[in-house]
Amino acid sequence: MKINFKKTYKFAIKSALFISLFATGFVLLMVLLFFGSKGVDLFSFGFVCLVVIYLFSFLVLQYRVERFIYRRVKKIYDDVSLLESSSFINQPITTDMETLTREVKKFATDKKLEIEMLQVREEYRREFLGNVSHELKTPLFTVQGYLSTLVDGAMDDKSVRKKYLKRAEKGVERLIYIVEDLDMITKLESGDLHLEISDFDIVELVQNVFDLLEMKADKKKIRLAFENESIKPILVHGDKDKIQQVVENLIVNSIKYGKEGGETEVAIINLTNKKALVRVTDNGEGIEQQNIPRLFERFYRVDKSGSRSEGGSGLGLAIVKHIIEAHKEKIYVESEFGIGSEFSFTIEKTKIKKQELNITK
Repeated sequence: MKINFKKTYKFAIKSALFISLFATGFVLLMVLLFFGSKGVDLFSFGFVCLVVIYLFSFLVLQYRVERFIYRRVKKIYDDVSLLESSSFINQPITTDMETLTREVKKFATDKKLEIEMLQVREEYRREFLGNVSHELKTPLFTVQGYLSTLVDGAMDDKSVRKKYLKRAEKGVERLIYIVEDLDMITKLESGDLHLEISDFDIVELVQNVFDLLEMKADKKKIRLAFENESIKPILVHGDKDKIQQVVENLIVNSIKYGKEGGETEVAIINLTNKKALVRVTDNGEGIEQQNIPRLFERFYRVDKSGSRSEGGSGLGLAIVKHIIEAHKEKIYVESEFGIGSEFSFTIEKTKIKKQELNITK
């Protein structure tokens, strides 16, 4: 590593001035005491002494300070020489203590932040890998168990064979579901997913999701409905398929964690001339406040028991968040444990003229 040495003269100039003034004053005093002022031009003599002492002091101080500080400061730079990407080591070495202190403090702060970020990423990586393996191994072991049973002789029994093959098929379907969700969230996070923007009726879209999830809701006797039964069509601007996935994921969650015989209501509110708010409310088990900040993390589950009885990939809310952010919109969550949860997101409305035209039709 090539090191440039940046000189500073401030310390040497000031120190040499003090030394030369003191030394010149002292010499003139001694001359007056021992030789008197006769035959001596005190002004010229004092000036010559001042200049000579000043130059000598400046050169000695500058050289000594440079060598003294340089040897010690160079060690600091050498200690960080392995961090080639650091802007700190690419700067010239300075003997100005104020500047050096500022640079070292800035360097230490930057490195502390980098280390903390790396620790967070490492923890996130470990947690992510653990969650992925946990999500995948359950359906994998299920499929493996059924197939092994068939291979060991159960295949001869037609009823058992059909039953086990269907169960193995369900395990494979869950694997595909998890892999597809992983693929989507990877594309969303990397910005590779292209949004196909169009105008569509958000009320009609929500009704389609209700129809799609009606049987799932009936199993728990959960009612799916609009908050306002007489809601009118509202045209919005976005990727219809992705927004449908958002609504579907939110309603699926409300069913999954809803109470038996409960209800899930969707409200669509005109916030402004440009924005609409879609709100999904349930009266399920709710979420404790300490869990809310992490709800949208990949594979994060409020239930720490590890139970996967409700199925799902554990990526639903993470996908919801990324889709909404890809539309440059916001998603919100409010919940009270034991009472229920409310998820809402904003979406851009179609221009008013188009809106009025659609409603008229």
